[in-house]
Amino acid sequence: MSYGPEDLILTRTGLRFGGHLLPCTVGRGGIRTDKREGDGATPAGVHHITAMLYRPDRMAKPAWWALPIRPGDLWSDDPKDPAYNQLVRAPYAPSHERLRRGDPLYDLVLLTDWNWPEAEPGRGSAIFLHRWRRPGFETEGCIAFAPHHLRWLVGQIGPGTRLVVPEAFAG
Repeated sequence: MSYGPEDLILTRTGLRFGGHLLPCTVGRGGIRTDKREGDGATPAGVHHITAMLYRPDRMAKPAWWALPIRPGDLWSDDPKDPAYNQLVRAPYAPSHERLRRGDPLYDLVLLTDWNWPEAEPGRGSAIFLHRWRRPGFETEGCIAFAPHHLRWLVGQIGPGTRLVVPEAFAG
């Protein structure tokens, strides 16, 4: 497979895109080819950006295709839930992650097609590209960036952009 300048390529030193290298962090479980729910790993492979979510109470719409994160928006992470790895709404009993957080981590989120739209239970949910807590702070499997790099990136890409996480980095 060949990669072009329109692809997001994860390297050992950051995410390469359009002639830029953006520092980023990955999951605490490293890069894995056998991603499982709760392992904290970032899955190796070629993924696609499927959607962008943002907090309209904290920022202007960042791109034409961005969708607002509303109060009550959640993401199901319960492998036994029929809505596993899907956007759901509160109130919601199965295990989930709140998208409208008190901290700014999910103020701007790019969703990938990892284990979506037909989720295999237990294979892992929601690999997002989002803001980092601080440089070097690992994620639960997502890829995280400095806020200004994430804002720049979302202005350059669109739905369907490929995200390449090389299998060669898998541990």
